[in-house]
Amino acid sequence: MNSLRSLAPFLLACSIPPASLDAGELVSGIEDQTGLAITIYNNDLALIKDRRTTNLPAGNINLAIRGVSAKMRPETALLRNINQADTLQVLEQNFNFDLLTPAKILEKYVGQSVEIVRMNPATGEETQQAATILSTNNGVVAKIAGRIETNPTGRYIFPSIPENLRDKPTLVTQINNTATGTQELELSYLSRGLGWKADYVVELNSTDDVLDLTGWVTLTNNSGASYPRTRLQLVAGDVHQVREKIRPRRAAALEMSIAEAPASMRQEALFEYHLYTLKHPTTIADNQTKQVSLLNASKVPVTKELVFKGQDYYYRSAYQSLGRPLKAAVYIKFENQDSHGMGMPLPKGIVRVYKRDSSGSAQFVGEDRIDHTPKNESIQLKLGEAFDVTARKTQLDYTKVNFGHPYRYAAESAYRIELKNAKSTPIGVKVQEPIPGDWKIIHESSKHTKIAAGLAEWQIEIPAEGSAVLEYKVLVRY
Repeated sequence: MNSLRSLAPFLLACSIPPASLDAGELVSGIEDQTGLAITIYNNDLALIKDRRTTNLPAGNINLAIRGVSAKMRPETALLRNINQADTLQVLEQNFNFDLLTPAKILEKYVGQSVEIVRMNPATGEETQQAATILSTNNGVVAKIAGRIETNPTGRYIFPSIPENLRDKPTLVTQINNTATGTQELELSYLSRGLGWKADYVVELNSTDDVLDLTGWVTLTNNSGASYPRTRLQLVAGDVHQVREKIRPRRAAALEMSIAEAPASMRQEALFEYHLYTLKHPTTIADNQTKQVSLLNASKVPVTKELVFKGQDYYYRSAYQSLGRPLKAAVYIKFENQDSHGMGMPLPKGIVRVYKRDSSGSAQFVGEDRIDHTPKNESIQLKLGEAFDVTARKTQLDYTKVNFGHPYRYAAESAYRIELKNAKSTPIGVKVQEPIPGDWKIIHESSKHTKIAAGLAEWQIEIPAEGSAVLEYKVLVRY
């Protein structure tokens, strides 16, 4: 919109200091910061502790603290004097997050008179007229010289900057102060707009039995403020919050930044969660995504499994066809133990797995999501489906049989599963069948293992470029 764009030169020309927005305020800017600590949680929540050294007179003071998060939850703000707690009392606080922009200043002047400067394109002569701003919804409507104009071209001139319009998010606190001189204050508050997640990169060796793992913490900041040289801590765990019923806004596009030097994190238990502390201060810029190192582990033993998983519906009736040929799901499994650099409680996140091809280039082979994983727990990742290992299942027989108390249904059904391996090496696979109700295997060509109440498993070896057959008959009652 031309009329809004034309405000930019005016605002730049004004260069009004932020303190002059209210002559009765004392201003504390970023230059007063002596320490900054941020604890970020998984669910769009951060605790910010901002320390500043400020020279305060005694009496009732309006202190404007600039550069706070634009997504501060003002009801959580707490300002205190660190060294003399009983000398400062907060009487009132106002969070001003309406920022000074061409659109905002025009919006504040709706219903008021301003000046508009226009240039004659033929002569280059400028004229100045009074204009009343009527509306700024989906464009500007103004009354100029008795006429109503929409989106008038020209340069607006405003008599002053409207009250409470700031160039940076500002918390204005009315305090009663009994001490004088330089004092160290700490403002702590909860904020949205800061988040983190864990991302993991795994590289498998050529024989798929050893992996190297790197963990990264990915930080995102769209809170409307930057945090220079902050002490960073992260909490992994599901912290309960009382949520207001608001529609989430789409996040802005963020710049990506990777920390120059990987820095491992200290880990400790905190209540029923885990706390990770970055060992050195870091800067989190506004509208930035940043990565810092979480852990590095090498030569971790891993096992690969190919699993065919069935369905329970076909134990309840007769079927001529049981669908398309089956593909084996590919899993890798390793232990989070005190060996090879593992043993740290792992925050939930996505694990991306790579493997080098014959030329030495790393290729992506799959990814999976893990939940918060304590020490000494197993980690299993599903990476995809095998290309060269397939199966086809056939129902050979289905017969209802007599059932007695307490059963209402009973049937015997028989199945044949032909497994094929197109690889040049033999391979072992697992066949897992979820069988409903009270079940019993009557006949089988290979011995099964009952690994859960409703799950039978067979371990089958398939020769190179060959096939194997599993046949079984089961009685199902329920």
